[in-house]
Amino acid sequence: MAPDVTGSSPVRALVGAAHAGPTLAVTVLAGLLSVAQGLAPTTTVVVVAAVLAGQLSVGWSNDLVDRARDRAAGRRDKPLATGAASVAVVRTACGAAVLACVVLSFALGPAAGLVHLGCVASAWAYNLGLKATVWSWAPYAVSFGGLTAVVTLADGEAPPWWWPVGAALLGVGAHLLNVLPDLADDAATGVRGLPHRLGPRRIGPVAAVVLVLATAVVLVGAGPPLAVSITVFTVVLGLAAVVVVGTGRSPFAAAVGIALVDALLLVVAR
Repeated sequence: MAPDVTGSSPVRALVGAAHAGPTLAVTVLAGLLSVAQGLAPTTTVVVVAAVLAGQLSVGWSNDLVDRARDRAAGRRDKPLATGAASVAVVRTACGAAVLACVVLSFALGPAAGLVHLGCVASAWAYNLGLKATVWSWAPYAVSFGGLTAVVTLADGEAPPWWWPVGAALLGVGAHLLNVLPDLADDAATGVRGLPHRLGPRRIGPVAAVVLVLATAVVLVGAGPPLAVSITVFTVVLGLAAVVVVGTGRSPFAAAVGIALVDALLLVVAR
């Protein structure tokens, strides 16, 4: 159950409107990828700061765009919908995050900067309308896949092919899982993205297939020892089976498990 933020402090409400969980997850992934790439500490700090600023802008813009929809759905976990957060304050914070994102992105160099701004623009496109179309998965694929290129371009090189491909598949799987808890509210307010068209019974299995493909791509690209590949793939296939035939919350937990394995592989298999 999502927390009720009606009585939140202004700071906590502002953080809540930023989608703190996904923001932190993507920012940490960017930092881990930077370490895996072997970036200098100062460059890693700039990458993390740029990604954090971009993610904050995406989170705040999402809640600003969806404020009326969230209010209509009775979302007590949305600070803007409940009035716990000021619209003016969130707009100002969002604008500041956009400015910081632009400055920090280009501090990484023109190529990395343009790619990162493209990733953020893709996520904004999702907020501004693509989320309600059959193409709702595309911004996740572009933004997650592009993130790996930001990290390597900051080091002056292109990413290995399997980094963006694996990350893009991970992003699509994350999209399917992220939408799952909000299906009823989205349906009530007219949002019909790809997950909504699949329906709750098919989202888990489709997400599992996508995430298993991500695992396969990373293992093929990285080429770890055969024993490691067999072990990892066996574990992932076992989790995928739980996604398909499990009951209760176990399918969702198993799908999240596959996503975590894929994210870990992207970092350690470089």
